[in-house]
Amino acid sequence: MFDLDLLSERARVTPDRLALVSVETGERITYAQLNERAERAAATLRSVLQPGDRFGLLTHNSVEFIELFFAAGKADVIVVPLSTRATEHELRHIADDCGMRHLYYGPGFEQMDVGVARSLLLVPRSEAPKSSSNEQRATSNDPETPYCLLYTSGTTGKPKGVMIPKRQLYWNGYNTALNWGLRDDDVSPIFTPLYHAGGIAAFLIPIFCTGGTIVLHKSFDPAEVWRTIEQEGCTVVLGVPTIWKLLMDAPQFATADLSRVRWFISGGAPLPQYIIDAYQKRGVVFKQGYGMTEVGVNCFTMTVEDSFRKQGSIGKPMMFTEVKLENMDGDVGEMYIRGPHVSLGYWNNDSATREAYLDDGWFRTGDLARRDEDGFFYIAGRRKEMFISGGVNIYPAEIEAELVSHPQVSDAAVVAIADETWGEVGVAFVVGTASDEELTQYLSARIAKYKVPRRFVHLDALPRTPYGKVVKEELRKRLS
Repeated sequence: MFDLDLLSERARVTPDRLALVSVETGERITYAQLNERAERAAATLRSVLQPGDRFGLLTHNSVEFIELFFAAGKADVIVVPLSTRATEHELRHIADDCGMRHLYYGPGFEQMDVGVARSLLLVPRSEAPKSSSNEQRATSNDPETPYCLLYTSGTTGKPKGVMIPKRQLYWNGYNTALNWGLRDDDVSPIFTPLYHAGGIAAFLIPIFCTGGTIVLHKSFDPAEVWRTIEQEGCTVVLGVPTIWKLLMDAPQFATADLSRVRWFISGGAPLPQYIIDAYQKRGVVFKQGYGMTEVGVNCFTMTVEDSFRKQGSIGKPMMFTEVKLENMDGDVGEMYIRGPHVSLGYWNNDSATREAYLDDGWFRTGDLARRDEDGFFYIAGRRKEMFISGGVNIYPAEIEAELVSHPQVSDAAVVAIADETWGEVGVAFVVGTASDEELTQYLSARIAKYKVPRRFVHLDALPRTPYGKVVKEELRKRLS
């Protein structure tokens, strides 16, 4: 049986190539060294866990996080990365839901008690038990074996644990590397949290598939990111709209040396056009992507040329990825995705699995989209966010895109409230200096009157998840 251990295979093929640079510690680690560390971490896991057991990983981005993530596959146990922003109450729910047996935690989380046995993550390496040939257990090479549980952000309810098998992780990695044109000389920074699907699967796994280099940040700091892009010669950079906005607002944006950057790409949430324009004026190729934890974080692709002529598009489906639109309203429909990168379902939640994962292999994304005559897709919003006013369907994403195109608006979100006359009407939450009257006049000239929000609420910032999605439930609570 062939070996389904990506890191050990990469270490075998290119052992001396630079795999990881830690911005926090200054370490520069080859693939051979990283694989050896992961083997030692696997021995640690085997000493306390049995095959199939779940263990939690609660720490900021670190080399040790990556070691234990790859160690999980070697030890045939299931890793559960945990949000560093979650409360103890939220983490206890996850621990109970997945039957967590052990928790590894990093600095700053010493007091966090989720009700299971705990071990300090960052222990001296000499204390980690070394494995020998007679200590090693046989590792499952079944591609359907669950590798990790990634809990969704839970913006509309309790988080659900998505069962990610090895097959999904590796297929997503290879398909991303192939369709996005990643190379063995690519250098990519990771400053988004590794506990999120995007941190692990968007670039870490694909870059390791090609044998490139990851530059790991503990957390996001705009000045540090710009410095890293220059000093390490980063070539491909992934972010979310919030991060691209913060990087654009940083003073280093105007002068940073971007000569070695091949392209930037945004995902996680719809990207305002003015951000694309700003980066393209700096001479940078700027792409958009689309994915979900359940179907792999990379499902679409576009060429460099397409990024200019199809601005606002998420591209075409990747190879071996099927996409269809159902329940059409004009040219907008709900998006379904099918392919070898779809996950196994939700842990301990059969009803939610049956609702989203259909028997014929299609996954119901809940996202609304349209497809143009060339086969490029554009996100119109979430199905649950669509509302009906006077019998007409209204998509908040369309209104939000127009709002952020206003020169005095930096961010915006639209939610619906009940209305005695129209059934539902929109309320816009806006970050910026434009007045209600200015916004009404601006929108009235760009969209139909029935789409113009009946009320504007001005905020200093919108509540967002760590990966950039607006938490609209929090906005609705402000109206109650």
